[in-house]
Amino acid sequence: MLTLKGDKVYLRALEPEDLDFILEVENAESFWEISATRVPYSRFLIKKYLQNSHRDIYEVKQLRLMICQNDGVPIGLIDVFDLEPKDRRAALGILIVDEENRGKGYGAEVLSLISNYCFTHLGLHQLYANVTADNLTSIKLFEKCNFITVGTKKEWVLVNGKFKDEILYQLINNVY
Repeated sequence: MLTLKGDKVYLRALEPEDLDFILEVENAESFWEISATRVPYSRFLIKKYLQNSHRDIYEVKQLRLMICQNDGVPIGLIDVFDLEPKDRRAALGILIVDEENRGKGYGAEVLSLISNYCFTHLGLHQLYANVTADNLTSIKLFEKCNFITVGTKKEWVLVNGKFKDEILYQLINNVY
């Protein structure tokens, strides 16, 4: 079984040809809240990022993969970040860019693929995600994929002058 290929989508390494897609995503102010970004990125910076995206996850503590429909069309990104090799854990961030591609099961398949990859190939014990309490789509997705709510950080994220609670989700691999 291929770890990064599902029935609807596959995950692949970033390519230089992804420059425009990533530039558009990183500079879309509507996504800045979930990525903790506050300023736009230049084409030069994204190009340098892509040139270095081949670096080892254990060195840079993160991995970003492109989410593609099985026909090859990119529809989003999945990030594994804040890798802690000693504690065998990492955080996840997922983005399906266009609303028309949401609610079709892509997100659940991506979380299944990346979880399997992290547990099987990276030897991680757990994955976690932080989701603002008003992001009902992501809450539904993580809960559907067996992530457990382990806490709520009150007034954790400041967005447009208002504080939002943030929910912490965990998925623990109990298979050793």
